[in-house]
Amino acid sequence: MNTLTGSTLWINGILATMDPALRGDYGLLTNHVLITREESIQAVIPREEATGIPGERIDLRGALVTPGFIDCHTHLVFAGNRAAEWEQRLRGVSYEELAAAGGGIQSTVNATREADFEYLYKLSEGRLAAMAAEGVTTVEIKSGYGLDLDNERKILRVIRALREKTGMDISPTLLAAHSVPREFSGRPDDYIDEICLRILPELRKEGLFEAVDIFCETIAFNTEQAEKLFKAAAVLGIPVKAHNEQRSNTGGSALLARYGGWSTDHIEHLGGEALQALEKSGTVAVLLPLAFWFLGDTHRPPVSLLRQHGIPLAVATDYNPGTSPFLSIRLAMNAACTCFGLTAAEVLAGVTRHAARALGRGRTHGQLKAGYRANFSIWAVERPVELFYELGLNPLLHRVINGRISRFGQKTDKES
Repeated sequence: MNTLTGSTLWINGILATMDPALRGDYGLLTNHVLITREESIQAVIPREEATGIPGERIDLRGALVTPGFIDCHTHLVFAGNRAAEWEQRLRGVSYEELAAAGGGIQSTVNATREADFEYLYKLSEGRLAAMAAEGVTTVEIKSGYGLDLDNERKILRVIRALREKTGMDISPTLLAAHSVPREFSGRPDDYIDEICLRILPELRKEGLFEAVDIFCETIAFNTEQAEKLFKAAAVLGIPVKAHNEQRSNTGGSALLARYGGWSTDHIEHLGGEALQALEKSGTVAVLLPLAFWFLGDTHRPPVSLLRQHGIPLAVATDYNPGTSPFLSIRLAMNAACTCFGLTAAEVLAGVTRHAARALGRGRTHGQLKAGYRANFSIWAVERPVELFYELGLNPLLHRVINGRISRFGQKTDKES
């Protein structure tokens, strides 16, 4: 019996499989057929072997096919914006001065707390559609602008509704430890206790998130507070990740590695002593070049050392209202090359297979390979580097989610 009966055959495309077992930077295959059935990739086989296999054939007409892009670090659900604060920063006002005057994260928390579910959903759906238009099929969305049980729940429920209604593959993350809320001003330890004893277990019971995050930095939480959160998460079997070493070398990445963290994000000031710990744990380093660029930072992450230790490098937008108001994954890819010195091949791996690992999806997402999710994008380009070389023009032809061509927010179908 032919196990490929009832399949869809995607023919005449150039496949950037991102399969590290194949030769070349992108695992490029020509004269091959991508075969999907329902939600999965069944096979990638030479064209001559596909002769006689029954099923619908979709002619790609020489287009490039990549795994669907994965934006593995975003803060997409919030109300308000901080354009006025940016204008002040352009005049020389520091982030710390803005925060002391009630700006920064707290201003976004205030606006988000005041917004109702429907308004937050409408704002967030538009942002998600912009990401989808650039070939994103999977996105991580953090909470973190509620900072109390009810508002963190509200944000996570918006994220759940986005996943159910848009067709996008979404990984929700609890970031209640984003900042110390005004009602706990001067009492960060008490707020961490509130998260560990109340917010974390209650929202976990409701199944509203997959992983737990914390902003481990001098202006947020220290490593002792982070470890308390990691221990509480470990008791409940919840994976952890962290914002680490963005502004200073806190030691947060080494701590995270001890708890088998999915990813350590930002890491501009990562110290060399953490590299062996990250290498041993398999934790992904998530680079966020748009925040680096927008803030005018000059201290780059230690990319050469990360390469030497074989630490997987992911790339993401860090979309948020204060430090990276950019919805473009392609811009982030370009900036990873121009700001951080990544190669084009490293960048494409960073938004596919390595980004998948950063979300605990490394065995199911991010490659065009048998057994993986049939999430991929089809592009009117010849070379992978063209995807993020020329911005302003969008070469995306189609996104495919779960094996079906997707129109954002609508039921999917097949097109030839």
